[in-house]
Amino acid sequence: MTGIIAHRGFNGLYPENTRRAFEEALKLDIAGIECDVNLSQDGEVVVIHDLTVDRTSDGSGEVGQMTLDELRQLNVGTEDDPQQIMLLDELLDLLEQYPGKHILIETKHPSPFGPALEEAVARVLRTRGMERDPRVHLISFNPEAIERFHQLLPDLETFLLADEGFEPVGECGAGPSVRLARQQPELLDGRFRTYVWTVNLPKDMLWLQHHGASLIGTDLPHIALETLA
Repeated sequence: MTGIIAHRGFNGLYPENTRRAFEEALKLDIAGIECDVNLSQDGEVVVIHDLTVDRTSDGSGEVGQMTLDELRQLNVGTEDDPQQIMLLDELLDLLEQYPGKHILIETKHPSPFGPALEEAVARVLRTRGMERDPRVHLISFNPEAIERFHQLLPDLETFLLADEGFEPVGECGAGPSVRLARQQPELLDGRFRTYVWTVNLPKDMLWLQHHGASLIGTDLPHIALETLA
C-alpha cells in the first residue's frame, strides 16, 4: 500500500509549514507529514521552505539573517488564524501526539550555513532520542546533504530528491518528482524505497500506487485518501 505524506502539512487548504497545516494533516488517516527546515541566524532549526520569509509571511528578509525572536514576530498564517514559525523541535513535539505517524525532514540547499544545517538537525534528533526512530526520514535535493546524514544519522532512512535524473548516494531511497517517475518508471521497480512528490492529481496517485511507489507527497492528502481507498 502506498503511504500518503502531507507535503508541507495540509498545504492545499492551510498555509504551508504551519502548526495548523500539520495539525490538520495529522488528524487524517495518512502515513505522515513532510516539512522543510532552515537555520536562523542564532542556529535554531526552523520550519520554513524558502531562504527568505517574503513569500510565506507578513515580513521580509533572509531567514539566516534573522534571530528566532525576530522570526517569531512574523505571521506565517492568515489574518484570521495567525501562526508563528515553528521550531523543528516543536513539530516533533506535535508528532509525538500521533503515535505511528512518520515525518520527512527536508534540508534546503544551497544553505548559507552549509553542513551546519544537517549537523543541527542531527543534534535535535539525538537530543530527543530519535536518532534511530523508524518514523523519521531525511530528504534533500543535495547529494552532499544525504552523505552527511548517512554519516551523522546512519540508522535513519534517506531519500535523494530529483527532478532531472536520479543517481543514488549510498543506501538512499529514490525521491523522484511525478514527472521523473513517469519518465523513468524503473525507479519504482522495487530496487529502491521511493518517495514521489508532489502528487496532486488523482490519475497520478493511482498510477503511482499501481507501480508500487512506497510514499507519495501531496498537498491534498484528503483527495489522496479518497483516491487510493
